[in-house]
Amino acid sequence: MNKSTNDKDSAFMNKKNCGYTERTFMSALLKHTGIALVLLVTLAAYSTISHAEIGVERSQTLTKNIIYNDQIVTKPTSVQYVNLNKYAGRWYEIARLPMYFQRKCASDVTATYNLNKDIAGKVTSIDVVNECRKQDGSMIMAQGLAKPANNTGSQLKVSFLPSWIRWLPFGKSNYWVLQLDSDYQNALVGTPDNKYLWLLSRKPTMAQSTFEKYKNTAKMQGYDLSKLQVTTHTSIPKTIVDDVDYSK
Repeated sequence: MNKSTNDKDSAFMNKKNCGYTERTFMSALLKHTGIALVLLVTLAAYSTISHAEIGVERSQTLTKNIIYNDQIVTKPTSVQYVNLNKYAGRWYEIARLPMYFQRKCASDVTATYNLNKDIAGKVTSIDVVNECRKQDGSMIMAQGLAKPANNTGSQLKVSFLPSWIRWLPFGKSNYWVLQLDSDYQNALVGTPDNKYLWLLSRKPTMAQSTFEKYKNTAKMQGYDLSKLQVTTHTSIPKTIVDDVDYSK
C-alpha cells in the first residue's frame, strides 16, 4: 500500500511539474513572440517610411532633371523629315560644343555636303567636306562619308576614316538634325548622347533671336551649353548679330 501510494504521489508531482513547465514555456513563447511582432511592425513601418522618403527624393531629383524653365526637357530627338536635296550644299558653323577633332579650328568652320544617288535618284550617301582655319591662318580639311540611318533623312551615320577602311563596323558617328527651319537656312545638329552639338547656317551670321531659339531647343533636349563656343568668321565683324527692325 505504501509503495502504491508513493508511486501515485510521485506521478502526480511529475504531472504537476510538467504542467508548470508547459505553462512557463508557453508564457515565455508568447512573450518573445509579442516582442518579435513589435520589432517586425516597427521595422516594417521604418522601411515603408524610408522607401517613401527615397521615392520622394528620387522623384524630386527626376523632376529637377527634366524641368528647364518650367518646360519638360526631353532627350535628343531628330526632326521628322529632312529633304536631303534641300539640305545639301555649304553650311557655316555658328557655334559648337567642344570636340577633340576640331581642337585646331580657330575660325571659319564650314561643312559642305554633296549627294551621291543611285539610278532611281535615291540618296545613297553624302560626301562630307569639313574645313576650318587654324590659329596660324592656314586652312585644314577633313573628308568623310555620311549614310542615311533611316528613311527620314534626319539621322545619318558619318565616318571620317580613310575611304579604304570605311567598311569597318566602327568609326561611325551619329549625326542627328534636331531642328531645321522650313527654308533650310538654319539647322541644329547633335549626337544622341548629348556630347556634341553644332549650330549651322547658310550664312556666317545669325540673328540674336534665332540664336536664342535654337539654343533653347538644345537646352530642352538636355544639352549642357555652359561650354558652347561661338565660331568666328574672319569675313565679318561678328557672328551673332542684332535683329533687324523692319518696322522703322
